[in-house]
Amino acid sequence: MKLVVLVLLVLIAFAANSVLGRMAIGWGYMDAMGFGLLRLASGAVALVLLVALQSARSRSKGAGETPVAGWKDALLGGAALTLYMIGFCLAYQGLDAGLGALVLFGVVQISMFGWGALRGSRTTAGQVLGALVAFAGLAYVVWPSGPVQVPPGAAALMTLSGLGWAAYTLLGRGAGDPLRASAMNFVVATLMMLPFMLFAAASLHASPEGILLAVISGAVTSGMGYALWYRVLPELQPAVAATIQLSVPIIAILGGFVFLAEPVGLRLALGTCAVLGGIALVIWSAPRAR
Repeated sequence: MKLVVLVLLVLIAFAANSVLGRMAIGWGYMDAMGFGLLRLASGAVALVLLVALQSARSRSKGAGETPVAGWKDALLGGAALTLYMIGFCLAYQGLDAGLGALVLFGVVQISMFGWGALRGSRTTAGQVLGALVAFAGLAYVVWPSGPVQVPPGAAALMTLSGLGWAAYTLLGRGAGDPLRASAMNFVVATLMMLPFMLFAAASLHASPEGILLAVISGAVTSGMGYALWYRVLPELQPAVAATIQLSVPIIAILGGFVFLAEPVGLRLALGTCAVLGGIALVIWSAPRAR
């Protein structure tokens, strides 16, 4: 039950990032790349402070600190996080929000299932069926009615973003100390993103509302959310970790209804049932340890 609660908190945090991002960028409070950079920087500051508090508490109790990954792992994690953030920010300038979510989490699911298979992770027929049901439900919800022209450049950027998030998730499975690993990843990603801001200098703008939304997204729903994600990952199979993330766009759409007054109809209700049912099937069909 504790694992279920932690996973639910993570998924809500991920969905909240979409709502905060739509509010800041969609309502013109802040440019996309500036929002991404401030989100990373504020997440890095919050995580570094939490690591300092954790270290002080460990020293007061006389406990040794948990060994953490070196800078090589931080560079890989930071690069994956940077790829996700840049692709996500730029792609949403040309993609419909729902279509972008479909591409992003579809790529994440396919990448993690494929990686798990290459690494010898057992996948049952029930898990494959559940993943297909969840993906079909998500596609039913987010795919626009009627013919749609997908900008190939934006779709490619969102695909890269999905690969970045899948890599970040897989790298997180081996983190010895989730909080410290997340802090190092955020610091490295912030530094890695700075050179790319030169290309977006002409479009940079920010209002107090946009800055506040970016800081909340970075310090709370990204920094703490990603650290918690690293905490629960070792207890999840790659197939399960990939599929449960398909619920994030559904939660984000519901958040959009509550906080952004976006409409919700029968299409969303039916798709939500399919996504949650597929996720449940993936989890229940996971291979049992012998």
